[in-house]
This record gives sequence, C-alpha cells and structure tokens, in this order.
Amino acid sequence: MQHHAHHEDEALENVKEFPFTDKDFQAISQLITGLTGIVLKYEKKTLVYSRLAKRLRSLKMGSFSQYCKYLESPSGKGEISFLINAITTNLTRFFREEHHFHHMRDVVIPSIVERYRKNPTAENRRVRFWSAGCSSGEEPYSLAMTLAAHMPAGFDVKILATDIDTNMLQKGKNGLYKDGEGIPTEYLKRFCSKNADGTLQMERNIRDLIIFNPLNLLHQWPMHGPFQSIFCRNVVIYFNKETQMEIFNKMAALLDPKGWLFIGHSESLFKVCDAFVLKGKTTYTLGTQS
Repeated sequence: MQHHAHHEDEALENVKEFPFTDKDFQAISQLITGLTGIVLKYEKKTLVYSRLAKRLRSLKMGSFSQYCKYLESPSGKGEISFLINAITTNLTRFFREEHHFHHMRDVVIPSIVERYRKNPTAENRRVRFWSAGCSSGEEPYSLAMTLAAHMPAGFDVKILATDIDTNMLQKGKNGLYKDGEGIPTEYLKRFCSKNADGTLQMERNIRDLIIFNPLNLLHQWPMHGPFQSIFCRNVVIYFNKETQMEIFNKMAALLDPKGWLFIGHSESLFKVCDAFVLKGKTTYTLGTQS
C-alpha cells in the first residue's frame, strides 16, 4: 500500500513543469544538510520544488536530475549559494515577538546603564548585540530602534547581524522596506523616512548601528564577544539536536556573564543546552547568574 502511494506521488510530480523524483529530493536534501546542517524532511518536497523551479528556469534546465548533476559538477560551484539562498526561509517582520524588545527596554538596557554608572570603564561603555540569522534585517533594525530610543548617549553600541543568505544581507544593508508594518508609531516618526513610492527607508543613524556580515553558523565564528544579548530566533529549528547543542554552547561562551539569549517562540533549550536558565518567555540567561 505504502509503495503504491509513493508511485502516485511521483506520477503527480511529473504533471508539474519539471520531473522531481524522490532520488532528486534526497540528493538535494543531503547536499543542503552537508552545507548548512539544515535537515529537510520528506514533507518539504513540494516546498523545495517551488523554491528551486525558478532556478531551473533561469538555468534553462529540463529536470531536477539535470540540476543535481550540475550541482555536483565543477561548473556548478557558483550555484551552491543560489541553492542555499532559495532554501533558507525568510519569514521575518519588525518587532516579531514583541516581548523580547520590551525585555530589552525594561531589563537589559537599564542593567547595562547601571553597571556603567557603578563602574564607568571603557569596557562597560562597549555594548555589543548579535542578531544571528538576521534574514532581511527586520530583527536587527527593531533592536537598533529600541536601543536608539532608550539607551542614553555616550555608549559605544554596535549590533552584529549575520545570515547565510547574502541576498537578504544586502537588503538589510540597504535598509529599504516595503512598509513599516509592526514598527511602533513613535519609532516610525523618529527613525524612518517615507519615500515617494510609499517604501520605508531606515535613517542613517539607525543603519550605522548595525554591521551586516555573512555567516554560516556551522563554520568558524570570527567574532569574540562578549555580547550583552544574542537573538537567535527561529534559526536552529531546521538543525538536528547535536548541531543545536553545539551552536548554543558556543553562544554561551560568547555571552557576557550577565547577558541574555532570546530564541524563537516555538523553540526551547530543554535537553538541548544546560548552560542557560529560562527567565521568561523564550528568554534565557547563563546558569552562572544567581
């Protein structure tokens, strides 16, 4: 029975523009896992088809098996980044999971200011945040606006924004968005300007707070920290448990002893990383804090 359903599925696929067999899907998902650590389950087959059909068209290819052969050939090396860009999802918006930004405003910023007031060293003046898996930039910009609005002058503030998808990073660098949906009105007035065509431009002073850099979380991390906060939200959901453990342990090592980690609403560090203690909704500190 199972076998029969399988064939039906394949027959359906062939009705589509490009033949896409299970073997093709397996080859692509193995490649993706090898390159990014992202594990694609079988139910993602249609998603993979729709995301990559555009690539096949622009390469004037007739089937997925042809595309797979191309990816494995020396001339297909440059296609790898297109493949990764197409598969990694970019679902993001301004002030997503708003409670994290409230926590930033009400807890994180005041504690940084208080620490400096007690001990005004250059080190305590240096404030670093990391948005890991920043996609097209909505997350680091939400963070930048929160900091610009609530952090007193005189601090040396920078946000590192990293993603594997180079197209998305470019979008973030440009700071140009279709609209400002999700941005509080007071921030819109202060930090954004409307273009004639209705698009939204992030002001220079906000853009200057963010450094956009490509980073594959599975490769070497060039930064040293310490970070006062790390946002790693809805990034590791595609990774397997071991990879998640590795990533969060490395993040723990880069976090300020009194720093914070924010993860996605459907994620949890339970049985993944015991370096952190849950302090609120998807909001963690290091276990070293009392």
